[in-house]
Amino acid sequence: MTIKVGDKLPALTLTAGTSEGPRPMSVDDIFKGKTVALFAVPGAFTPTCSAKHVPGYMELADQIKGKGVDTIACLSVNDAFVMKAWGADQKVGETILMLADGSGDFTKAVGLEMDAS
Repeated sequence: MTIKVGDKLPALTLTAGTSEGPRPMSVDDIFKGKTVALFAVPGAFTPTCSAKHVPGYMELADQIKGKGVDTIACLSVNDAFVMKAWGADQKVGETILMLADGSGDFTKAVGLEMDAS
């Protein structure tokens, strides 16, 4: 079942790639008491995601945050090392929190998994 407005997010852990290495972050760490604009992509370094999705959020980040958003976060079913490298490639800095859902558990729990075989 796909997540809907008003649904509670699953109490799982995602991972951010940092200069000190992977940093596990609970869903509460990311979302509790905050307004978060979360967007998910099928994969890091994919053509459309690299050319349109991340650059679009970077371009509009000030406007998005100006509407009361505390964090802009990008989620993909990749590992934290790939998400860190992709964030560096896209020059997101502190503007977008790059999150890894390496196991796909979060993605499955919110009903957004896909079979790309």
